[in-house]
Amino acid sequence: MTTENQPANAVKTANNKKRNTVLAGITVLFIAAGAAYAVYYQAVLSKIQETDNAYVGGNLVNLSSQVTGTVTEIRADDTQMVQAGAPLVTLDAADADVALAQADAKLGAAVRRQRQRYADVGQYGATVALRQLELKSAEDDLARRLPLAADHTISSEEVAHARQAVNNARAAVAVAMKQEQAAQASVAGVDVSHHPDVLAAKADYQAAWLAARRNTIVAPVSGYIARRAVQVGARATPGTALLSIVPLDQLWVDANFKESELRNIRVGQPATVEADMYGNKVEFHGKVVGLSAGTGSAFSLLPAQNASGNWIKVVQRLPVRIALDTAELRAHPLRIGLSTTVKVDISKTDGPVLGAAMPQQPVYQTAALSQPLQQATTAADTIITRNLH
Repeated sequence: MTTENQPANAVKTANNKKRNTVLAGITVLFIAAGAAYAVYYQAVLSKIQETDNAYVGGNLVNLSSQVTGTVTEIRADDTQMVQAGAPLVTLDAADADVALAQADAKLGAAVRRQRQRYADVGQYGATVALRQLELKSAEDDLARRLPLAADHTISSEEVAHARQAVNNARAAVAVAMKQEQAAQASVAGVDVSHHPDVLAAKADYQAAWLAARRNTIVAPVSGYIARRAVQVGARATPGTALLSIVPLDQLWVDANFKESELRNIRVGQPATVEADMYGNKVEFHGKVVGLSAGTGSAFSLLPAQNASGNWIKVVQRLPVRIALDTAELRAHPLRIGLSTTVKVDISKTDGPVLGAAMPQQPVYQTAALSQPLQQATTAADTIITRNLH
């Protein structure tokens, strides 16, 4: 029986050796894979900070009217591209035209009033000269009567009347001189066209002129129309949003990293962004430009009150701003609010933690809303000249 079991034992021994060899190989393979992953993690993954809690952000420029008026025209709608300075909404110009005509008339009336005041100065001067002649005549008359009164040729009552006439003439001269000084005080040092009253009326005319031009509401920036709320016939008032314009060349990504992931994130570190809209076929390149000054919960409408009795620690997230390459944005446009996955290369940590100081030049600006004020000034000067003659 022992002889019969020897071949079976030999086979079993051979199988055990084979199994042990396979298990050893698998063990070595797992160890090698673990070592390779450890090397890969240390060399690559540990240098990358990744989050999929990231969304595209951008400027949402709200367009509103600077004057009150009724909407008569809307020249652009949602999803349409507009250029800076393009007219988008037109208001009824009747009220503005009437206000401009009133300002025209008031400016002309102000000039004519000042012309009259300047003329009154000369009239008061002539009145002073007349009152001085009357005083001289009264003094001469009193001088003639005094010797006669001494000889009792005339009565003392006549002398008293002559004295009273001199006093009245002196008072009249004083009143006339005060009136002349008051008239001169209102016009001294300036001509009619530069008198404060005329300049105030001129400013009112310029304001009315600008209001008339602002009945046409233009796009302050180039971009795409979004959230149009204005309707034809609606009453537009200053400050009420009519529509929004999104400049798709001024987009960024706000990546919300956990507070435990921010240790090695620095300003200036390169980052790659994958948008769910394009998948892994398109990769955007950018860099970290700053970290928010507070977490999302701290800036929420109702911040958490952690001083309550029932407290549960929640991992906070801090928005990290990623600037995107404008050329890549032109090739593959994004939209505000799209989901993305952000990977930040944290291999170099020599950059600053806080953002840079504000630049000397404006970050954003527009010349589309500027008005040719010189034209209004020229029109007002024409009105002044017309009423001076």
